[in-house]
Amino acid sequence: MIDYETFCRLRQLRDRDGLNAAQIARALELHPQTVSLWLERTTYEQRKAPPRSSKLDPFKPTISRLLDRHEYSANQILALLKEEGYSGGATILREHVARVRPRHRQAFLKLRFAPGQTAQVDWGSAGVIQVGNTRCQLSFFVMVLCFSRRMYLEFTLRQSQEHFLSAHHNAFVFFGGVPTEVMVDNCKVAVLRHRRGEEPHFNPRYLDFAHHHGFRPKACNPLSPHEKGRVERAVGYVKNNFLAGRPLGSLEAIQAEARLWMSQVANVRIHGDTGKTPDELFSQETLQPLNPNPYDLGTLHSLRSSRVCRVHFDSNSYSVPATHARQVLSLKAYTDRILVLDGQRAIAEHRRSYDRGQDFELSGHMDTLLAQRLRAHQQRQLVRFLQLGPAAPAYWDGLRERRPDAMVQALRIVSLAEVHGSELVCRLLEDLLRLQSFSADYVANLIIQRLRPQAEPSALHLTRASDLLDLEITPPDLSLYDR
Repeated sequence: MIDYETFCRLRQLRDRDGLNAAQIARALELHPQTVSLWLERTTYEQRKAPPRSSKLDPFKPTISRLLDRHEYSANQILALLKEEGYSGGATILREHVARVRPRHRQAFLKLRFAPGQTAQVDWGSAGVIQVGNTRCQLSFFVMVLCFSRRMYLEFTLRQSQEHFLSAHHNAFVFFGGVPTEVMVDNCKVAVLRHRRGEEPHFNPRYLDFAHHHGFRPKACNPLSPHEKGRVERAVGYVKNNFLAGRPLGSLEAIQAEARLWMSQVANVRIHGDTGKTPDELFSQETLQPLNPNPYDLGTLHSLRSSRVCRVHFDSNSYSVPATHARQVLSLKAYTDRILVLDGQRAIAEHRRSYDRGQDFELSGHMDTLLAQRLRAHQQRQLVRFLQLGPAAPAYWDGLRERRPDAMVQALRIVSLAEVHGSELVCRLLEDLLRLQSFSADYVANLIIQRLRPQAEPSALHLTRASDLLDLEITPPDLSLYDR
């Protein structure tokens, strides 16, 4: 067997150079008979190798019968064939099943919706952004009116129920009304359980929200995202048109850019299916009016406060009043704030943080605890004051009668006793009690006088003549004091 290049050289030596078969065989180092055989051919044809038999050949009819009976997988067929004695490999079996299995191309009906009839909603993922010291997953919510294709887009840091309901509410406000039905997939915030062939079991909170706004929730069948194809295409449009190549800044910045994009691009483009802009067809939508009564969009969580007067939510700590430490409380989470409730009464309100490991304390929550600690400290110091000596209890009674800041005075006297000793302060309290002088300043002054070093008296020196020793002094009249 020769290759195509050798065949071309062989023909060239004969047609251009006029060589015979023997000469060509010597030039190409081939057998003359081989050259003669290839010179008789007008075109190059590669020799086809005879088909090789395999261990799978006797079982191929069985495989066809199994596939006609049911859509078995290749692994299931392998297990069935091994029971019949097949000892070959799994790879050749999979390749054969892939060749002979008929491929079913699923067909879909083109759905049509009346104005105001249906809206479809879905989540999408936009990557991660930096929030404080934490990187958070950025999600986006899309609602599309099926008739006009008008779109609402909102970015969030969670896909929890309060964000899901809040995004619904914001979309209704954006559209200025509510459609008759809203089609969702089987996410847990909307559908708790939906088995194929059975009616969906909706989340009670979502049903309550739908009843409040007057729309009917509708769930897609499991594993059937094509049933809400309009919003599926809208999610892809957001990724490929709005997000592609756009740097992700803060949540507020990306949301402001999304509002601008909706008004200048998404809702004013010529739609490929309708041939008109979504804003142009939106004028034909017949939406229900919004419910004027606000709906409580918060989700309720039951938790226990810690001994340090904190509740923990979303990896952050929030303070509660000291009187509610170690109690079972309720936390109501909104998209922008959290409320801590004791029964039906709100005891704390914090701004919600999407960072992690942060601690938030409101002023006033620790005042009761600090006052208790202060009173306990003052009681301990008062006990120490009363233990200074026998005069201490009577002196404390005098402080309370004469000084509005009696406790402060007592604490200062205790501090002086710690510095200068209890024995000295005890003697001074006895002296001051006799003098009816009640103040820590008196104690401090007496301590200074007692501790001040006294100068030694020197000898008497006369500065004038000795006649000054014969002075006569009139005794003072002390009767004035008796009067």
